[in-house]
Amino acid sequence: MAFPRNLLNDGEELVLDLKPHWWFFAGPSVLLAVAVVGLVVAQGADLHDYLLLVVAGLTVGALGWFVKRYLQWSTTNFVLTGDRLIYRHGVVAKRGIEIPLERVNTVFFNQSIWERMIGAGDLVIESGGTTGKETFSDIRHPADVQKEIHRQMESNNDRMYHGRGPAQLSIPEQIDRLDDLRRRGVLTDAEFAAQKTKLLERM
Repeated sequence: MAFPRNLLNDGEELVLDLKPHWWFFAGPSVLLAVAVVGLVVAQGADLHDYLLLVVAGLTVGALGWFVKRYLQWSTTNFVLTGDRLIYRHGVVAKRGIEIPLERVNTVFFNQSIWERMIGAGDLVIESGGTTGKETFSDIRHPADVQKEIHRQMESNNDRMYHGRGPAQLSIPEQIDRLDDLRRRGVLTDAEFAAQKTKLLERM
């Protein structure tokens, strides 16, 4: 299932909409294949009925695990827009994380040797505020995703500050920018007031 476009803000550009890597299916796929082969062999070996039922039960269980994984895969989205990172998952109960790009501090990835061979890995994002550190597993080509996040962070910064860093803005401009973040819900009223006080003390 693709990320619903109606959840994007006006003018927000969708850059990436990723599902988990196929490695997400490795465990249930292997178990299901082994169970099916075992069922075929058991039928040909003319085993006692109760042993055949046990093997059939294991096959049904493996199939159920595979279906559950597929539903989890189909309802998981790792989304990058020009303004934020969004992670949504859940078959019945939904869980979502949103990280504004201006709050992202560090992006790095972890890959084992096997994951490098198949193009999968974990992406770790450290951000300011209450989100802290978030780890996202089974990301496709995490190095490329990391580069794209940095590219969008730079573009987002250019849009917000017109090519200038926060330190190059005047104090009134910085307060206006903070107020914009407050209106968008990135900053709470308390955080806005605290930052505004710090800036006014510098005037």
